[in-house]
Amino acid sequence: MAAPEDPHRRRVGLLYDERMCRHATPDGEIHPENPDRIRAIWQKLESEGIPLRCVVLSAKEAEDKYIASVHTARHIKLIKNISSKKFNSQRLRIASEFNSIYFNKGSSEASYLAAGSVMEVSEKVAKGDLDSAIAIVRPPGHHAESDEAMGFCLFNNVAIAANFLLNERPELGIRKILIVDWDVHHGNGTQNMFYNDPRVLFFSVHRFDFGMFYPASGDGSYCMIGEGPGAGYNINVPWEQGQCGDADYVAVWDHVLLPVAESYDPDIILISAGFDAAVDDPLGGCCITPYGYSLMLKKLMGFAQGKIVMALEGGYNLKSIADSVLACAKVLLEEKPLVGSIKAQPLESTWRVIQEVRHELKTFWPALSVELPQKVLVSNWRPCSVELNLSSSSESIVENDGGASVTICATNFVEIIEPLSKLNIDEDNHGKAITLDHIATDKSPVVLSEECPNAQALMPDKNVDGCTRWRSVLSKTEVWYGSYGSNMWKPGFLCYIKGGKVEGMNEPCPGSQDKSSPKDSSSSMMYCFKRIVYIKRMVKAKVQEHLYWIYLILVLLLKTSHCLWRLSRLDGILTSFI
Repeated sequence: MAAPEDPHRRRVGLLYDERMCRHATPDGEIHPENPDRIRAIWQKLESEGIPLRCVVLSAKEAEDKYIASVHTARHIKLIKNISSKKFNSQRLRIASEFNSIYFNKGSSEASYLAAGSVMEVSEKVAKGDLDSAIAIVRPPGHHAESDEAMGFCLFNNVAIAANFLLNERPELGIRKILIVDWDVHHGNGTQNMFYNDPRVLFFSVHRFDFGMFYPASGDGSYCMIGEGPGAGYNINVPWEQGQCGDADYVAVWDHVLLPVAESYDPDIILISAGFDAAVDDPLGGCCITPYGYSLMLKKLMGFAQGKIVMALEGGYNLKSIADSVLACAKVLLEEKPLVGSIKAQPLESTWRVIQEVRHELKTFWPALSVELPQKVLVSNWRPCSVELNLSSSSESIVENDGGASVTICATNFVEIIEPLSKLNIDEDNHGKAITLDHIATDKSPVVLSEECPNAQALMPDKNVDGCTRWRSVLSKTEVWYGSYGSNMWKPGFLCYIKGGKVEGMNEPCPGSQDKSSPKDSSSSMMYCFKRIVYIKRMVKAKVQEHLYWIYLILVLLLKTSHCLWRLSRLDGILTSFI
């Protein structure tokens, strides 16, 4: 089916194939990455008449020789044969060896169709047969490593397409490719495949939560900038928390992505279009609206002559994903844009991340070396709300357990954090906290906010040569830890304490210094342990300072009541102060 000829209408390709719905859980178990995802998108587009205004394309399977440009022969062999009869009795066991993967009789075909479809539309856009295109494909791809399936991804569809354009179709003149990954999870696989290649500028904006959010590694840190000839061509914008929405993403577009894209001047843009940062997504915890996605896409239309390919990645709320793809389709067709506005301001942590990213990359991209106006950083941000819940359950993993809650504003703790921010942790391991002006800390006692009337001020027990022995203050203090979502899974929590590796971790963690099991408690906390737990691969400089700021904040918060609190949004507290 082809769109009616109209010289003024942009030719937008649209690819969907029901055969990709054959990849499903083997026994019909409920799973977020399921066939209804792409069916919901297609039905929404059909209801709005979008296919009638696009060039609808048929899916085709990728050839092994093109997949081999990014994947090992062993991995290709596994995915190619996993759906055959000889693997009927082995699929469950093999899938269990991977991180968040399932296989069934339709997995092989769907994987080859997904990869081949993104290649097909990318080639047509590169040729000029299409102005842009949307590939509604599954399984997704950006987590897939060269030799490993992971995170619902079997083949890395976008990476295969990028390599195809660069290495197999040089006559098309594609010399520089910008890959924009706006999925809520870091595109670890894509990053690793182009980490040394300056022909690909990889940009990923994602929840990071200091390495604790899936895929739970340090690869998504802003300091991972590429290496060798690819240094500076890998850009990570790692959110410190959930709740990021339209304002946060637009701020990153305006102050990081767009200035770099203008300097880079790509020949084509491939978007790893995950929609799990959308409102109400069950996995993402962010809140981009369809209008927000349309605005992000519209801002990219000014580059590469509008040659943009969108390849579906994640997104697990059927309504959100369908509405968001529809909004993007209308942008590519240059039809009447979605009406909307952004009233909220970016989170305070968003500006901090933007500054860190710009500082890390300014030597590679001069456009990022200009200091952001102070009035932008000071006035245009909103604090993150912090929710403290009293819980009566010690085993439930449900976030909202109906317990009493108190919501406070992070800015009310400025009185606590300001003295801490003046500490400079020395490097000699003598346990001294040296104030920046070398003035004794006890001259500036901690004044607690009215939100914490029962809190005890954390005062140094002695002062030697202007240096506070803070370890002696904290050495006998017990810290209770709470989290939510997947981090409340008991095996994973115990792994942080004792060390080791469980499902969801790419690498083993060493555990905490105190490896004893948590105390049993029938009170409000789920689990507890002494001192601070292992926080995986905190990035770059001032790591010690960050860890002990977190530690001090928790101590102060947990002294606010004789009851035990569950910090159901611990990340919101921590990231507002680091």
